[in-house]
Amino acid sequence: MGFKMGIVGLPNVGKSTLFNALTKTASAQAANFPFCTIEPNVGEVGVPDARLDKLAAIAGSKQIIPTRMTFVDIAGLVKGASKGEGLGNQFLANIRETDAIAHVLRCFEDGDVTHVDGRVDPVADAEVIETELMLADLESIEKRRANLVRKLKGNDKEAQQQDRLLAAAQAMLEDGKPARLVEVDAEDARAWKMLQLLTTKPVLYVCNVGESESVEGNAHSAKVAEMAAAQGNSHVIISAQIEEEISQLEADEAQMFLEEMGLEEAGLDRLIRAGYELLHLETYFTVGPKEARAWTIRSGTAAPQAAGVIHGDFEKGFIRAETIAYGDFIAHNGEQGAKEAGKMRAEGKSYIVKDGDVLHFLFNT
Repeated sequence: MGFKMGIVGLPNVGKSTLFNALTKTASAQAANFPFCTIEPNVGEVGVPDARLDKLAAIAGSKQIIPTRMTFVDIAGLVKGASKGEGLGNQFLANIRETDAIAHVLRCFEDGDVTHVDGRVDPVADAEVIETELMLADLESIEKRRANLVRKLKGNDKEAQQQDRLLAAAQAMLEDGKPARLVEVDAEDARAWKMLQLLTTKPVLYVCNVGESESVEGNAHSAKVAEMAAAQGNSHVIISAQIEEEISQLEADEAQMFLEEMGLEEAGLDRLIRAGYELLHLETYFTVGPKEARAWTIRSGTAAPQAAGVIHGDFEKGFIRAETIAYGDFIAHNGEQGAKEAGKMRAEGKSYIVKDGDVLHFLFNT
């Protein structure tokens, strides 16, 4: 399980440039005019994780398989998108299929790149997009509640739950706030997710700054940071231009380039890490001579469900999970050393997998 992040923003904020860099492809046509991305572009990248390389080196693994992250480059939204302006309806539908939204915000000054509103104001840009998503949700809720009337008259329990949740979302939206602020009980969590409301998606603001501002950011990104903190959302500072340059270099050259720019890591690493935190995701590993592989799970996942990420039969026939913490695996030079040091544990069905665990599942077929 990886996750799917939709990259959204107004036209000409650097979305497609960032997408090209992240996926190391030129499949998204980065151009200085709105709607150059007519269909959503989808790209997958391996999630960088230095721990995986270290595990593979110790185990002598022939193959290294990182977990995957999917980026969806969604064409530039404009004011009125919820009413079909620009190519609004099509792209709002594409957002529904993602796990999280990355709002790319223009935080750079460049007279050669036109802004759809003729100004650089990332906070205002974020508000335009959020408003369009809220309006689209309101319209969707009104239609869906109208379609539930007949079932409600028949005392349909599922329809009652759905209508109750839609009403809560509607009240929040009519108060000018996104639906993600609605407090949902555990028994309603699945039904709430099934509603697929746009404003329930977690949001990560991506501040696209100029090359010289990639380390500290600027006054524009500082305003975004303040806005994100007030909302309880996250933000990262990235120069899409730098990421595009890095994507064309070999690994050694890329590292030298980053060091020259005063950056500890590529923006992709920061973006993915922020995305993982946003969605409460963790990674566990399976390691052996054949392959070292990373698997993504949600925080709080029990061992049988973690096994099910590999294959459904692993979850159904789960017996136990032989478990070594990442630090112990490294400190004792692999599985055998950890075992001899008493660091391998046999964990049962109630065990909550921890980030970095090295697992071997035993199961009945």
